This record gives sequence, C-alpha cells and structure tokens, in this order.
Amino acid sequence: MSEYGFNTQISGPFDAAVEKVTAALKTEGFGVLTDIDVQATMKAKLDVDLRPYRILGACNPPLAHQAITAEPMSACCCPAMWLVREEADGKVTVSFLDPGIMVNLVSNTAVHGVATEARARLLRVKDSLAA
Repeated sequence: MSEYGFNTQISGPFDAAVEKVTAALKTEGFGVLTDIDVQATMKAKLDVDLRPYRILGACNPPLAHQAITAEPMSACCCPAMWLVREEADGKVTVSFLDPGIMVNLVSNTAVHGVATEARARLLRVKDSLAA
C-alpha cells in the first residue's frame, strides 16, 4: 500500500492479466466503463514506446448512485481507476486509488459509508488477484 492506494503483482501475459482484473471486478459488482490504452496513446501522440499499460475505469452503479445522491461533487472521485502495467521483468502490477481518501475530501458522512463499502469490495478484488 502506498499513502493513497494499493498495489499487487500478478503473472502475465498482459492481456490475460487485464481480463483477470476485469473478471475480478465483476464479481464485486464493478463494470469497466473506460479502458484507456496508455501504451498506444503515448505511441500515437508522442512516438514514445512504453511497455503495456492500461487504465480501467471501474464503476459499481449502486455505490456510485449512493455517493452522487448524497454529494454530487463526489463523482469527481468516480469511477475507481485501476492501473494495469507490465514491468520490465514481465510481471504485471495492478494499482488502484484507496476509496478511503474520500473521507478526507468530502465531509458528508453518507459518502464515508460508500467509501468504506467500496474500499472493502476493491480490497477483495485485490486479494483475489494475488491468490
């Protein structure tokens, strides 16, 4: 864990790792709304070669609805962004922001409950990836 998020490493190949993350998120009620191919974008825009790197924007609609109903600006913290990147050794690092930081950003206690629930679900996803 960093000061603001969580990491885990899983075995590649990279595309299979992305599928594993997507499937694990689904088991906790999260769908992937966005899939940004950072490697392809950097190549197209800057002609820079990177190892495979994707950003998955995951959302749990019931939790998102609770949060934005209680505090519309809390949508700035949604969806949950998952970074999936290949390391030099071929392993894949998976990272995500700790939803618990919303407690420091939003004073509305209704959002705190949503953040706590989201954190628990996302940690279960992380733990399932490490298994």
